[in-house]
Amino acid sequence: AYVIERSCQNKSDIVAADEKESGKRALLNLGHTFGHAIETASGYGSWLHGEAVAVGMVMAADLSQRLGAISIADLKRIIALLKKAKLPTHPPQDMTTQQFLKLMLRDKKALDGKIRLVLLKSLGEAVISDDYDKHLLDQTLNSSIPMA
Repeated sequence: AYVIERSCQNKSDIVAADEKESGKRALLNLGHTFGHAIETASGYGSWLHGEAVAVGMVMAADLSQRLGAISIADLKRIIALLKKAKLPTHPPQDMTTQQFLKLMLRDKKALDGKIRLVLLKSLGEAVISDDYDKHLLDQTLNSSIPMA
């Protein structure tokens, strides 16, 4: 009960301090664009929201690492922590890169036909951006989907 209460208080503090979602508050949405694509493709209920967001966090961290914002060690640390919590770290095997891109364009953060993602600037600091190398996004999507 304490952990839930503390988590709610932390979220409330972050939202109150960052009403425009420009800094710390963006962290609350880390992984959601990728995660919502997984939920939609899999059919709501097939994946728990937290499971899909966990995978999305790994994918956002992977792209952030490719962009040079975080180290490979940071990415591995994120993956290890999620695995320790017994959360998945890869999207469903049957999801394709094209399916991800199509569904991510439907996300509420998408703007003018551009996929806006919450990416890490460093551990503990995030930003919402559509200013990233699209080829690196493709690399993240291709490397995240496990081979059959």
